[in-house]
Amino acid sequence: MSVLDGIGVVGAGGEGRAVAAYLAARELPVHLYTRDLAAVGEIARRREIVAHGVLDGRFPLREVTADPAGMAARAVVLVATVTTAYPEVAARLAPHLHPGQVVVLFSSKLCGSVEFAHALAAAGAPDVDVVETDALFAARPSGTGGVTVLGVKGWNLISGCTEAAVGRHAGLLREWFPMLELARNPVERGLHDFGAVAHVPIALANLGTIDRAEELLFYVEGVSRRTVALLERTEAEFAAVAHAYGARLLPMTEVLDRYYGCPATTLLDALRTVEPYRTIAAPTSLDHRFLTEDIRSTLVPLQALARCAGVATPMVDAAITIMSVLGGEDFRRTGRTLRRLGWDGLGHEAILGRLRSGERVADRAA
Repeated sequence: MSVLDGIGVVGAGGEGRAVAAYLAARELPVHLYTRDLAAVGEIARRREIVAHGVLDGRFPLREVTADPAGMAARAVVLVATVTTAYPEVAARLAPHLHPGQVVVLFSSKLCGSVEFAHALAAAGAPDVDVVETDALFAARPSGTGGVTVLGVKGWNLISGCTEAAVGRHAGLLREWFPMLELARNPVERGLHDFGAVAHVPIALANLGTIDRAEELLFYVEGVSRRTVALLERTEAEFAAVAHAYGARLLPMTEVLDRYYGCPATTLLDALRTVEPYRTIAAPTSLDHRFLTEDIRSTLVPLQALARCAGVATPMVDAAITIMSVLGGEDFRRTGRTLRRLGWDGLGHEAILGRLRSGERVADRAA
């Protein structure tokens, strides 16, 4: 099985369409899978994606399907769904995967590859590699036939459920996505996520505006010289947890510069000069994925890892508590818990051992 057999892309939102168009632009055979064919009606009918923005053109697809069985013949399966759907996506894919395939997660948040591999093993999937990176495209769906790509990140990290998995596939992925560099472990990769640092604090600073569905440019108008302190304190807690797990975080100003090129010296100035962020509107509901996905898939596991390591995270704790009250949902229970990572009951040293050992999730689930 090789990439000549086709590359599967799971998910047809903005990121999925952008990934599919990007790979098709490189003349690779792309097969797009989505549960909702009606949402991509024009793409399915024409078997092509029309892209505008920094990626522009009409890009042909080999197939558009709602049948996950088609992923069985794809050497590489790229998952570009929201991270909160990972358990469901893993269960759908599990019966159709074969040894030797690799699943690549886009976005993933904190330890997404660990969760996905654990979910695959629990669903009876064979031993497949799972690796992860961040969402690489600032993209939005355009009707049922296209995508608008506002920006392509110039840098990001790659990690995986084991070091061996990363080693087997990093070369190919860096050939397709040359902006990728190797992370020390999934904690380092997952916490280098600017959205996870920024989304919830900015929302907390603008709760009334968002809840009233008033117009607001999220990054440009949503932060002031005073409220940027919420982001900076959150960033410090991310860095402390990363350090406790053998990782090191770059300052977020440097991350944004590497993403999109904005050599600002302060976080506030960086937010206001990143080109793709200038037109992004604030959510018009507190139930938006900007908030719920980052809480469930980054803040919840970060808090759990912090408690195991004895690291204080008062900003993260407060954000989870406030948003749980406002959303009427106990995110500590519904989010990416240590149980969903296969780390339930483990202490700090044991989790560090898992990160270092390269032990396969399937071996632990057996």
